[in-house]
Amino acid sequence: MADSGRKDKIKWTTTIIISSSLKNYEVATALENQNHKIRYSDSVENGSIIFSLSGVAFLLMDSKACITSAEEVFLVKIEKFINTHQNSFLVLSAALHGPEEWKLMFKIQQRFLGSNLRILPVHNTVNAINLMCTIAKINSKPYTDSICYRMRITKSYIIEKSPVWKTLQKIKLSSDSFNSN
Repeated sequence: MADSGRKDKIKWTTTIIISSSLKNYEVATALENQNHKIRYSDSVENGSIIFSLSGVAFLLMDSKACITSAEEVFLVKIEKFINTHQNSFLVLSAALHGPEEWKLMFKIQQRFLGSNLRILPVHNTVNAINLMCTIAKINSKPYTDSICYRMRITKSYIIEKSPVWKTLQKIKLSSDSFNSN
C-alpha cells in the first residue's frame, strides 16, 4: 500500500508542442515551470498546445476575442484545428461565463455537432493548465492501462457482490429461459 502512495507523489511530465504564438504567455511559462519538455513550433495552429505522447490537442481561445471578431474567422480556425487533430479540445477562456459566453459556446457546439471537438470553459490560466494536464495524463499509456485494469477489477467485484447477480444465479436465469422456442 505504501508503494501506491509513493507512485501518486511522482510528478507527471511529458513533451508538449506549443504554438510559437504562445511563447510569451502565462500558459507556456506555467507549463515550463512544471518541468514539461516544451517544444515551440511555427507549424501548428496559433494558440494550440499539443500533448503528443497522449494524443490530445488543445486550442486556446479568448471568449471576448471570439465575440468581438467576425464569426467565420474563429469558426474557420476551429475547423482547421479539429481537422488536424483527432482528439481535440477547445479551451474557451473568460473571467466570467455570462450569457454572451454561453451563447458563443452553444453556437460553436451547434456548428461542430458530431465532430471530435470538446469545449472546456475555463476562467484563468491555472484552471486551463489543470484541465489540460489532467486530460493529457489520463490519456497517456501507463495511466490508461491502470484505469482499464482498475475498471475491470471494479466490474468483477460489483458482479461478485451484487445482490441482483446472486438472485439471478439462485433462480438459474440464463439466456435459454428467454427463448420462446
